[in-house]
Amino acid sequence: MKRETNLIEKIADPDNLRLAYWKAQRGKSCKQDVLLFQKQLDANLLSLITQIQQASVIVGNYTYFTVFDPKQRLICAAAFPERVLHHAIMNICTANFEKYQLFDSYASRLGKGSYAALQRAMYYQRKYKWFLKLDVRKYFDSIDHQILIELLSSRFKETKLHNIFYDIIDSYHVETNKGLPIGNLTSQYFANHYLAVSDHYIKEQLKIEGFVRYMDDMVLWDNDKDALNNKGKQLQSFIKTFLKLELKPFCLNSTQKGLPFLGYTIYSNMLRLNRRSKKRFIIKLNKYEENLKNNYWNQTEFQKHVLPLLAFTKHADSFCFRKKCMEKIYGQ
Repeated sequence: MKRETNLIEKIADPDNLRLAYWKAQRGKSCKQDVLLFQKQLDANLLSLITQIQQASVIVGNYTYFTVFDPKQRLICAAAFPERVLHHAIMNICTANFEKYQLFDSYASRLGKGSYAALQRAMYYQRKYKWFLKLDVRKYFDSIDHQILIELLSSRFKETKLHNIFYDIIDSYHVETNKGLPIGNLTSQYFANHYLAVSDHYIKEQLKIEGFVRYMDDMVLWDNDKDALNNKGKQLQSFIKTFLKLELKPFCLNSTQKGLPFLGYTIYSNMLRLNRRSKKRFIIKLNKYEENLKNNYWNQTEFQKHVLPLLAFTKHADSFCFRKKCMEKIYGQ
């Protein structure tokens, strides 16, 4: 495999850094840290260029907060200059990551995403009799730093880039040499690349045709229940041995029963919201309505939050559910 070169030069290019700044500040242009960076934009970008060229980047200045959507997670918000750095790296390196991805990997990829994964899963629900749903226990917290560095080194040639990757990865630990921070742009790409190794094993060694992965949520399909279960066990062993990850208990069931995946239940010809998604929708809608009534948000801010919430439900067969929720809130 030929590894690409001269990536550091491209990452440190002033035009790339300006594009990275524009991406990092998008939707956050009024925040204090963005305004401070912008005040001395040229000097700050020059500082990042120097850091990149010298492969000595300033990283690890995280602000931590916890979210409970849909489950408790510790989010690490990097300082704004680091976010610019992350975008600068991924502007150039994404194409190289993409070359190793297989068709049915859907997270952190242009032209893919969760809804494309759902449509592909629905196709396989029609085609096969059985599905096996798998996901990794505490995925981001369990990623092994040394294995990740080795995987990245096999894709990227330059020592300086390896050093930058290492500094970013080493800036966060759940335990010694374990864990990636949820919230970093780089973490999304690193984590997606980490499990791409298992994608190749699934396709090339297990010879499974029906397969979809969205980050650490994986589904395999087959018409033979026992064969599917056995291949799941082989995959479990591979992931534990080569990636040092632990899978949660298997979910093996008939496709006719419906596949729980990415907040929906997928049947051969329809999507339905699962129970947890309905609960989240009701809680969020009530909260947004309160924010509007108490003048915490204006109408524009309210719409900015409500429209994506409604869009999530509209992908499913959920008209009656939405109508009932709206009637309860608005009395109509």
